[in-house]
Amino acid sequence: MALFDYSRLAMLRSLWPSLVAVAIVTSLSGPVSAQAPDTSNWNCSRCPFKSGYEASYSGGASYVSDDAARFGDATGYDQQGVYLNLDGEGSYIEDGYRSSWFIEDLGLDSRVLRLDGGRQGTYDYYVGFSQLPRRVFDTTQTIFSATADDTLLLPDDWVRAGLTSGFTALESNLFDQHIGSDRATLQIGGRYIPTDRFDVFADYRQSRRDGLATQGGAYFTNASLLPRPFDYQTDELDVGVRYGGDRSTVKLAYYGSFFDDKNLALNWENPFTSVDGGEVGAFAQPPDSSFQQLLLSGSYRTGWYDTIVTYSAATGVMEQDDPLLAYTTNPTISTVPLPAFSLDGQVDTANLALTVTAKPHQRVRLKAAYRYDDRDNQTPVQQWNRVIVDSFNSGEFESNMPYSFERTRLNLDAQFNVRRNLRLSAGYDYRELHRDLQEVAEQDEVSGWGQVSWQPNAYIDLRGRAGTSKRDVDRYDTGAAVSLGQNPLLRKFNLAYRYREFGEFTIGTSLPERPISVSGTVLFANDSYTGSQLGRLASDELRVAVDLSWALSPLSSVYLTAAIDEIDSEQAGSEFFQAPDWYATHSDEFVTFGGGYRVEELKERFDLEIDYTHGAGSSEIAILSASGGMGRFPDLKSALDSLRVRLLYRASERLEGSLDVRYESFAVDDWALQGVGPATVPQLLSLGADPYDYDVFLIGLGIRYSY
Repeated sequence: MALFDYSRLAMLRSLWPSLVAVAIVTSLSGPVSAQAPDTSNWNCSRCPFKSGYEASYSGGASYVSDDAARFGDATGYDQQGVYLNLDGEGSYIEDGYRSSWFIEDLGLDSRVLRLDGGRQGTYDYYVGFSQLPRRVFDTTQTIFSATADDTLLLPDDWVRAGLTSGFTALESNLFDQHIGSDRATLQIGGRYIPTDRFDVFADYRQSRRDGLATQGGAYFTNASLLPRPFDYQTDELDVGVRYGGDRSTVKLAYYGSFFDDKNLALNWENPFTSVDGGEVGAFAQPPDSSFQQLLLSGSYRTGWYDTIVTYSAATGVMEQDDPLLAYTTNPTISTVPLPAFSLDGQVDTANLALTVTAKPHQRVRLKAAYRYDDRDNQTPVQQWNRVIVDSFNSGEFESNMPYSFERTRLNLDAQFNVRRNLRLSAGYDYRELHRDLQEVAEQDEVSGWGQVSWQPNAYIDLRGRAGTSKRDVDRYDTGAAVSLGQNPLLRKFNLAYRYREFGEFTIGTSLPERPISVSGTVLFANDSYTGSQLGRLASDELRVAVDLSWALSPLSSVYLTAAIDEIDSEQAGSEFFQAPDWYATHSDEFVTFGGGYRVEELKERFDLEIDYTHGAGSSEIAILSASGGMGRFPDLKSALDSLRVRLLYRASERLEGSLDVRYESFAVDDWALQGVGPATVPQLLSLGADPYDYDVFLIGLGIRYSY
């Protein structure tokens, strides 16, 4: 299978003719992106390199002591062994033209390559490629083997049973199956600048993700954790034109995003005994979809009190039209025909934003911002026959719920400089939300805050900020909740009434005539859900952080950091679908501290860097139940220790050598995974993932040469 699929570019034929013309002009002149460097103001007399070519290359080898999925997550160092690596960067400048490139981690699965260039005031471009490995578990095992059409098959000698204890062929058929994925991204972009006021741009990005994820497959009272293969591709296109005048800017742009899932469904064989015809299950993979948007944005600077107005308006459409799967894979179950061949899903979007900032007085700054978002779901409402986990037809019909909403936000804030060292600020925020087909149709939230910033002298900076927020609901539609099978007393935390108080205090100080600076922050927040009988009732958070840095000399420094974050929350539930009869308290605590030391020109040719970080987290969950009394879940704990030492040796102005040593220890206590093998739970065939627990050393040697 090819790494990239360029067949999606054919979809550009459906774009508006004007946008096609923009893309053609851009492609002829040389591509670029908003993320590419702005070369219009390049002045090569101030460039870091003189005319000509300069580059540096770094090569080396690293050794990793043990296999550890989490250690290699996003880095590629997930397996024991030796890794060869190559980095580099270079730049070329000549007669107003400049190009630059860099390569990072070419020998790893986390590699990045980038090329930028352009001619001053005429065009610029970039091309980039990157990979990102995601490593989740390397302790998982399965009995399922995948076919080319994404069907998970049982072993040939498999013996079905009602419980995992009856799986006599389990041990002989288990094999290692790691959970993780890889993402590869290609980016191409360019900009053409015909005049000093206009430029045309185009950006294209293709991202490909494939690998294995964990998916639960249920059959009434039994379930299996499946290694679900996936293969996704997303193509994004952003093209447009910009105008920049003396006082105003305008941009007209088109954005398109097209998601393609290479597989429509995943079929899997049920390892448990089942009803007749229930030997094979299926569920849909994420459907193909698209989003297209037309955007107009800009700004205008008036001559009145330094007022600046920025605005944007966008209209878009999301579509999804994959074929639907049958109600069930069980041929013995009779159902009515599907009401439609596909969902025919469509959501129309509209976004408006306006911001005005002004400075009516040299001591006063004012800002007002308004935003409106509309999500209009045009998906047809149909009646669907309900089949229970491929075991029987319930005889009931349910409607799909095409949610829509309108959201409005108004933000006002002001800043007043009372004196040179004293500043007052205040803000007001109003949000209003209208929903369709949900328990709460209308909801508004009002927030207010104030802040004081004071510098009593040149060495101390004090800041205090506090405020409140209240979220109201017009009413909670218990009928809608019941129709969804919910307790009418339950209040979802994002739909419930909430009153919040928050505050933050920060102090920063630099000791007089001492190269030492210290800063500290205290933050608290309290949420109260007084309108809820079931669901979240309250939560509190307290965070304290301290940082210290000390320049021991012009060539050496040390830093220390420490922080603690405590979060407590309460919730209520009901075992018998009535009034509250059980309560739970959650207490989470996170502690981090660390430090580092830097010294340059140690023994004239050596630089030394040392960094250490420790992090620990714990979660305690206590239950008070009317039927079970006082109870407690096992505590969840995690601990991380990371040490990194880097020694750099400068043999000459062009040649450097380095030694990197890294140690990381990470351990987790998780009762949901601890000691849970594939057959530990009688009615669950799991993947047997172990909690993270590793100690890994990484040792690397490198050489860097510049010319």
